Amino acid sequence: MTELTQQLRTALADRYVVERELGAGGMATVYLAHDVKHDRKVALKVLRPELAAVIGAERFLAEIKVTANLQHPHILPLHDSGEASSFLYYVMPYVEGETLREKLDREKQLGIEEAVEITRSVAAALDYAHRHDVIHRDIKPENILIHDGQPTVADFGIALAVSHAGGARLTETGLSIGTPHYMSPEQAMGDRELDARSDVYSLGAMLYEMLTGDPPYTGSTAQAIVAKVLTEKAPLATVARPTTPPHVAGAVQKALEKLPADRFSSAADFSEVLIRPGAMASLAVTAADTAVAAPQPVLDRRFIAAAAVAVLAVAAALWGWLGRPDGAPSRVARHLVVLADSVGLRSGVNGDMFAMSPDGSRIVFVSDDGTGQLWVRRLDDVRPQPLLGTEGARWPTFSPDGRWIAFIRGTRLEKIRIDGGATITLADSANISFGGSAWLDNDTILFSDLAFGLRKVSAAGGAVSNNLTPLTGRGEIMPTPLPGSRGVIYLSCTSNCVDAEIRVLDLESGEVRMLFANALRGWYLPTGHVLFVRRDGAALAAPFDLSSLELESTPVPVFDGVEVLTLFPQLAFSDDGTLLYMTGSSASALSLGVMRVDRTGQVTEIDSAWTGPFNSFAVGPDGRSLAVGTETGTSRDIWIKQLDRGPFTRLTFSGQDRRPSWSPDGRIVAFIRDTLTGGDVYGKQADGSGPDTVLASTERMIQAVEWSADGAWLILRTDNADEGRGDILGVNLAGDNVVVPLVTSPYEELHPALSPDSRWIAYTSSESGQQEVYVRPFPETARGRWQISISGGTHPRWAPNGREIYYLSPDRNMMVARIDAGTMFAVLDRAPLFALDQAIGIDAWHTSYEPTPDGRGFLFIATPARITGGAGGGRLVLVDNWFTELKERLGN
Repeated sequence: MTELTQQLRTALADRYVVERELGAGGMATVYLAHDVKHDRKVALKVLRPELAAVIGAERFLAEIKVTANLQHPHILPLHDSGEASSFLYYVMPYVEGETLREKLDREKQLGIEEAVEITRSVAAALDYAHRHDVIHRDIKPENILIHDGQPTVADFGIALAVSHAGGARLTETGLSIGTPHYMSPEQAMGDRELDARSDVYSLGAMLYEMLTGDPPYTGSTAQAIVAKVLTEKAPLATVARPTTPPHVAGAVQKALEKLPADRFSSAADFSEVLIRPGAMASLAVTAADTAVAAPQPVLDRRFIAAAAVAVLAVAAALWGWLGRPDGAPSRVARHLVVLADSVGLRSGVNGDMFAMSPDGSRIVFVSDDGTGQLWVRRLDDVRPQPLLGTEGARWPTFSPDGRWIAFIRGTRLEKIRIDGGATITLADSANISFGGSAWLDNDTILFSDLAFGLRKVSAAGGAVSNNLTPLTGRGEIMPTPLPGSRGVIYLSCTSNCVDAEIRVLDLESGEVRMLFANALRGWYLPTGHVLFVRRDGAALAAPFDLSSLELESTPVPVFDGVEVLTLFPQLAFSDDGTLLYMTGSSASALSLGVMRVDRTGQVTEIDSAWTGPFNSFAVGPDGRSLAVGTETGTSRDIWIKQLDRGPFTRLTFSGQDRRPSWSPDGRIVAFIRDTLTGGDVYGKQADGSGPDTVLASTERMIQAVEWSADGAWLILRTDNADEGRGDILGVNLAGDNVVVPLVTSPYEELHPALSPDSRWIAYTSSESGQQEVYVRPFPETARGRWQISISGGTHPRWAPNGREIYYLSPDRNMMVARIDAGTMFAVLDRAPLFALDQAIGIDAWHTSYEPTPDGRGFLFIATPARITGGAGGGRLVLVDNWFTELKERLGN
């Protein structure tokens, strides 16, 4: 132990036990220490003595107060700061993970999806801090901590505090704030008044390194690097890594511009462009464009490139719409498509929203006019035609000859001719929420059943096969066909599909094998490739061997920006290479905020500076706190948000926790912790004290938990692969803690909700062929059953006064049923309250809203459209001759 370390240990002995040195940087030395008062490990950072002498304790401690109040999921909080025997120190949580620098040293380059996701998380932290007038000034891989896949920005505002406290005296010492590889030009020139665009530059440099393996500027000395930062234009990321998506490379290039005015104005703008492929068209040049013989004027080249892109875009569009001369080579052209002026495409629902005929001449789509009816539009006709009698349809798919359309309605698999006529029922055990079907070329149809396995039926009708895939508690859904009726590709996953796998079922042998992890959909293409869409909306492709049913190489990105609303990529293609997809939001960013909605439908945003992604929330009994489930990559934890603009504090740390529920007294938050063998319900003190405690366990996967108002019961909604999907169970906490069945059947029971007096339980069931809301006595649920909704209903919740039940209708209306819950239960009347805002996301399996305890309104999770103030995704892109582009991208 050095003499300096011993002096530090002595100076801080009453508060921290210094264990060992972890590392040293330009400003501070980092020690692992034990916080005596709170009995926890911390990272103790001590400013370099020469830096502390220049700054002075009083000024440094005054400046660092500004950063102590930053509260964000991707910002490492400041626990403490102080002075002891001339040592200036600050204390942060000790994170048992690794830095991004350590990860890059080990892996050299990161996957494009991972690099973008890390960048967007850091950008969210930066944007939050910038809106609180705090600039980081030292964004670099060493300051990004990664734990369970979740990045956290460390030393936030420390460089600012040092710079402000040190003033001009800092420059005189020769000490600099920042790291040359990631330092913006204005910071390198010594400007003290930096703004958000300086951090944007550093973040762009960091993303460049994650993609290519090196920072944009390198050199043998710091002076050489700074000289390049000030005088040379950064090379495009596609030069070192050609697979970098053009819009990502263009975004990095814009972030690295010399003049702050030429960069993104905010970290949020930079982040947004990384998931919107069309946003950087004028900068999305190829590596070949940078191979010039001599330097060119930057502004002239930019103007010429932009003009060329514009001319080519117009020419391509005209070529695609007006047709091409006989014998002309195929050209790839992209167009935005509006299916109809009179009726739009239904969005925000579970299931495919459109399909394309094999010959590419027609699109069938689900309408947004409240009926959910199928419409057919020929691409050479602007007027779509309705398919009468198909109201409530989802998951349309064409027959191989293009003459029929199969679809799912309620629990029925049906079909109808493309030119209309009577609908024909083929099976009555299909799953409408998480289902889909594949029409094979031997005229059989595979579909996902109510137990989420795959079954088969003849397209002419008849007996339905037993499950072709084993029932393991995972959903086997969204099948797509292989040619020659060889098999199907499908998605296998559990709740939220954080463990998504694309699998292939060999119909000849009955064997199943995994093709690709972390994707949400897969298709076989007539080109001999398999196409995958990941959670971030990126599409990848790889050659596929039909004889062995195996990939012949690693999938590579071919385009991105696919809408994956409610985890369902919206994409279709024809046999001749016409591609249709919806572009928009990724699943990892579906739920970005919480908003209030009053009983008239008026929307009020809660703390616009506070964003997700969130997967669930629960309102505290006092109405002043939310327990929120967050999701970053595969890591899920519970946080507490103080309403409206209070802090956001992490409650759990296992990375496996979701779906919180408050105890009636507001002291404990219950939540689900996923395990390999089933699920457990844990509880933790809402103030963060005490350990996580097991409240209930079951071998089934738990999907929802609710606490009864009297605190005596926990209500569980579980998966049950043997008898159906979505059973409702109970645990008597005041008794023997044994799990007992409450509502179980071969059908799907969802959304349990106990009345305020704990005498009744409301829930959703598919027993009638469509989802309806029911009420039973509690806990003696066998004593009766009353139907609340008519013509469909889901997501019941009780009003705080116990005299009303809210629920959602199929056409996205918030409904209210007045009830008499006396000796005999009765529904007095039903009425709509308001239509749901299009920015409100509805989760088919899980409760999507909560009434506020004062009875005046509701809280909903918002989608990106609400937070950004835009229309969200929802744009249909039609690509002519896409197979040409695919083959060029894959080199075959």
